[in-house]
Amino acid sequence: MNCPLLSTIHSPADLRRLSIEQLEALAAEVRQTIYDQVSKTGGHLAPNLGVVELTIALHYVFDFSYDRLLFDVGHQCYPHKLLTGRLPLLGKLRTREGMAGFPEPRESAFDLFSVGHAGTGIPTAVGMARGDLINGESFDPETNPKGRRVVTLIGDASIVNGVAMEGLNNAGTLKRQFLVVFNDNGMSIAKPQGAVAAYFDRVRTSRTYRTMKRAAKDVVSHLPGGSIIGEMYHRAGEMMKAAVAEDAWFEKFGLLTVGPVDGHDLRSLIAMLIEVRDFDRPMVLHVHTIKGKGYEHCEGDATTFHSPKPFVVQGCRVELKSSGRSFTSAFGDAMCDLMERDSRVVCATAAMPDGTGIVKVLPKFPDRAWDTGICESHAMDMMAGLAKTGLKPFFAVYSTFLQRAFDQVFQEVSLQGMPVRLCLDRAGLVGGDGAVHHGFCDISILRIFPQACLLAAMDEPSLRAGLEFMRTYDAGVSAIRYPRDSVSERFVNEPCPPFEIGKARALKIEDKPDVALLAYGVMAINALDAAELLNGEYRVSVYDARFAKPVDLELLRDLIARGVPILTIEDHGLTSGFGSCVLDACHAAGLPTGGIKSLGIPERWIYQDSRSKQLAEVGLDAASIARTVREWLDTAPVTAEVVKHVGQVAS
Repeated sequence: MNCPLLSTIHSPADLRRLSIEQLEALAAEVRQTIYDQVSKTGGHLAPNLGVVELTIALHYVFDFSYDRLLFDVGHQCYPHKLLTGRLPLLGKLRTREGMAGFPEPRESAFDLFSVGHAGTGIPTAVGMARGDLINGESFDPETNPKGRRVVTLIGDASIVNGVAMEGLNNAGTLKRQFLVVFNDNGMSIAKPQGAVAAYFDRVRTSRTYRTMKRAAKDVVSHLPGGSIIGEMYHRAGEMMKAAVAEDAWFEKFGLLTVGPVDGHDLRSLIAMLIEVRDFDRPMVLHVHTIKGKGYEHCEGDATTFHSPKPFVVQGCRVELKSSGRSFTSAFGDAMCDLMERDSRVVCATAAMPDGTGIVKVLPKFPDRAWDTGICESHAMDMMAGLAKTGLKPFFAVYSTFLQRAFDQVFQEVSLQGMPVRLCLDRAGLVGGDGAVHHGFCDISILRIFPQACLLAAMDEPSLRAGLEFMRTYDAGVSAIRYPRDSVSERFVNEPCPPFEIGKARALKIEDKPDVALLAYGVMAINALDAAELLNGEYRVSVYDARFAKPVDLELLRDLIARGVPILTIEDHGLTSGFGSCVLDACHAAGLPTGGIKSLGIPERWIYQDSRSKQLAEVGLDAASIARTVREWLDTAPVTAEVVKHVGQVAS
């Protein structure tokens, strides 16, 4: 696309030289540029299309080379990145050479935090606001007019997140400038849930918002005399007074609330931001935007176009690129089957019905399936409550978001012995979303709990078999992990044996193997591919471990007794992961571990790229696994020492 204005914007300083008319033309260029790129590569589309004018207005009024801009739900950052000099990186969006899909301080000083989880923007902004006060750098219209201002942009329904609530509770105690820009688009990743979301729906559709003719004198008569909000109101300018929201929800937290205002009217947005910029107390600017703005198919189906795969528009039809059947889709179908067979099975997700596959379940079982909104902690405790009543709850959650409910897994689930079942989508390396979304510590988190049972699926049949096992596992919390990837069809025509607790599945057996590959989850498919690459060089046995807790100690004992080197392979962090589970089990059983080597995600951050490139980077693709086997077995003393050690133990 020809971008005569956008191509001249190397920093927000360039933006401020443009007229309002030029800014409106720039908004059209930014919107079209983002749309064109995401249609080719995939990425977050609808949320970014909705904040184009808002982002331009913020950078036009504030100087975020000095002032603070903190994002909440960082997938709304594409316009911000284009306005801060990163247009050249857009062509390789979500790859190592290009632009990350979330705020990334390694890219630019304009990004203060790597942000990929909801609810964090307000608390981190409060921290920076307090820090600037202590350092004497905080803006004050009288004592320090050149000081730093703090702005946080929150949206996509993350305002209902518990962490955001805690941040608001503390923001109201600040005695300085602090602006929360609430981007209210009526959506989360899916339709937002809960009473707070319903409240904002009423505000957005009220006659007050439609007419926007409320007079300042009418508002002030409703403000309590001498209250904090009343005092703050009298500090406001005339434009702010006319837009003050009486009895606003945020007022209960001690924040003056203005709006809602039209988030696509650049002229009015800029005028309002200029007025609120120097307000010396915490406040909320409630902005109404349209998610997917500018494209009918995005506006009409903002959930599908929240983060679509590459797509092509053909007339009135939009075709999304297909990369095969996903684990997510397979899980959704399996969950439907499970709920049809067992009326006691219930399930939930936390704002990810499409991303987890629960979208297939919700319409079929409206009384037994729920989307709780962005609140993983609540969802986990709700699962515990359901389990206490004798139901069989399954919680579908991204591995990276499971971390947000760790305390609840500990206190209300495991400590109580509640059989809650966790279905961990996006486990392992996730591709373009990068470090903020990798699921590399779910084993580490869950293995510490007594009676926890940890499974992994290598394909669709094993996913179904694993879910069936979990359905009848009542001793404690159980979890099954699977990646953001397509399911392998290697074993589609073979019967899948049922899961037996602590038992691995043999996939390729040699009578006298030179090495055994003990792989967890989808890494078993990569291990088989590696074995094929090693054919003719080494005799390789391959096992699908199936369980990280408990591991197959009988298999380990047999392999060690025969002097077979064991290579554990996992798409999880090496620290306290599956390989660590194997070593710990062997130590506890008094088995030698000198012949065991582990492959997994190293203890460093893996940034955005395709999942296949990330696996290759950390040595988990088939070629790398084969290379590791060659290098290990070609070092003759390793195998010899193993045999010697085993012989001593046996004698």
